[in-house]
Amino acid sequence: MKLFNFLFYNIGHGYVNTFRGLSKEVWWLALITLINRAGTMVIPFLSLYLTSSLNFSEADVGWIMSAFGLGSVAGSWLGGKLTDQIGFYKVMVISLLVSGFMFVGMQLLDTFWGISIGIFLLMTVADMFRPAMFVALNAYSKPENKTRSVTLIRLAINLGFSVGPAIGGLIITTLSYGGLFWIDGITCIIASFVLLNVLHPKKSKTLDEEVAENPKSAYSDRAYIIFLIAMVIFGAVFLQFLSTIPYFYKEGVGLSEFEIGLLMALNGILIFIFEMPLIKWLETTKYTKIGLMIFGLILVCLGFVLMVINPWVGLIIISLIALTFGEMIVFPFSNSFSLDRAKRGLKGEYMALYSIAFSISHVFSHNMGFHMIHSLGFDTTWIIMAILGAVGVGLLIRLKKMTNRPEELV
Repeated sequence: MKLFNFLFYNIGHGYVNTFRGLSKEVWWLALITLINRAGTMVIPFLSLYLTSSLNFSEADVGWIMSAFGLGSVAGSWLGGKLTDQIGFYKVMVISLLVSGFMFVGMQLLDTFWGISIGIFLLMTVADMFRPAMFVALNAYSKPENKTRSVTLIRLAINLGFSVGPAIGGLIITTLSYGGLFWIDGITCIIASFVLLNVLHPKKSKTLDEEVAENPKSAYSDRAYIIFLIAMVIFGAVFLQFLSTIPYFYKEGVGLSEFEIGLLMALNGILIFIFEMPLIKWLETTKYTKIGLMIFGLILVCLGFVLMVINPWVGLIIISLIALTFGEMIVFPFSNSFSLDRAKRGLKGEYMALYSIAFSISHVFSHNMGFHMIHSLGFDTTWIIMAILGAVGVGLLIRLKKMTNRPEELV
């Protein structure tokens, strides 16, 4: 019993210590992000709503989801432009408040073109939040805490996405799909009022106000463009985890929906327990952010290779662990690299392009994965994904050489 208490205290105390030093503004930003992400519970059920309630065909749903992705791209770009012009605070408030009312209004649309245009406009407004939030995170974090601040936001996003669908399913069974739109809208509006009260410029403290004297456009930053291409590739590969990999678990491995749910839950549990301590420890090592991204992407490639070797459940679990740890390393350090790079120019523009990289991945990766499985089968698809990931590794190695030049140091 004493040994248990000793281990519990030291492990628990060490875990808590990984969160120390983060500003209260970052904690508030994480809470607002949690409310916002948990509130977007309509997203996982959108395809079901369109097919079961509105009787759209699968082809129609595919086009509507493309409008969803394109709206995300447009919103990220617009959010970056507005952040540089009017500041992150105003952009976040406008995004949360207006998207809240738009979520409520979405339930009034029932035609293909109405919903396609509506979902495009909704995602344009909603995803203005992302680049503004990243710039806010940069302002509210000390330089030595930026990666851990990003990790805290990721924990909030993951927790929100975990809680949201569960609550969404309960709302559908008790209230109907219409209740989802109301709850989504109300939570966005609540998040906007929380932001107004706790992160108002007069109440919040900016810790990083560094401004470039001669701002450099992100579009002319060759190293950053290479980084973005690598992130599009990483996103296209990793996002299979949200679509084709669960399908593989069922059709290729023979797991039940319950067992698939347990595997997906393992991903969230590993992130919740290990990500913050892992990031804090990696920050103390001699490795650069780019070097760590390379290692993380190699782990993702390894996860796909393991799925080809044998459909044994034990190997599938090891594959998922490799994918999860790769995710835990690439996302925080790529975000931190982007924040550091943004100091060279227009921060909103830099962070918008970072968000757009993953929005582009969302637009084509799921569709690409399913078409490849249909035409080539699981094993060939996973091999191609591993090769594609290796191309991303090659780009990051090229990026590392470029940033080692004195004039390119980040």
